[in-house]
Amino acid sequence: MKVFIVEDNELLLKNLEILLSGEEQIEVVGTSNNAEEALAKLKESEAEILITDLGLPCMQGVDLVSAVRTDFVDLQVIVNTISEDSQTVFDAIRAGASGYMLKGSSPRDLIAALFELYEGGAPMSPRIARKVIAQMHENIHTDEFLLSYREKEVLQLIEQGFSYMECAKKLSISRHTVNSHIKKIYQKLHAQNKTEALTKAKQKGII
Repeated sequence: MKVFIVEDNELLLKNLEILLSGEEQIEVVGTSNNAEEALAKLKESEAEILITDLGLPCMQGVDLVSAVRTDFVDLQVIVNTISEDSQTVFDAIRAGASGYMLKGSSPRDLIAALFELYEGGAPMSPRIARKVIAQMHENIHTDEFLLSYREKEVLQLIEQGFSYMECAKKLSISRHTVNSHIKKIYQKLHAQNKTEALTKAKQKGII
């Protein structure tokens, strides 16, 4: 099993590398403390599993997950983070994460989760699994989850009067990515233009 680790805490990154390298069936083929570098290194790594934090500098972990699912379709992603926020959990899953483990899980639990993912499972910390099940019971397609976290960020900046290029700079993403988010926002809100999208978002309590 070839694993690539993305973690901005240098001490934790080193500890994870030592922990996983100590497993006979796991090979750590790369590490990075930011998403941008990780995407560049992954092209040469032959990694099979990416384990990533979400709270990364500049490009966020959810955007990294989304980019990986687009550019490395066979690469499985498992999140390892402190965030238990429901919106963050579902944004990560929607972006393409197949596993979600909370920091603080025991080393054995994390290693077991990697093997479960490698064998086709979808490992989650118990508290995260409970959140997922609870939200499914409440209907995951409610208005609260209509737009992703990033789409809400873009829409909020547009509401504040920022141009697409300014949005891109503020969010450390490309103008093309902003356009893609805007297109999805219009589709999800069934809006024809910016004014209609903002009006509907306010009516639904999204912004």
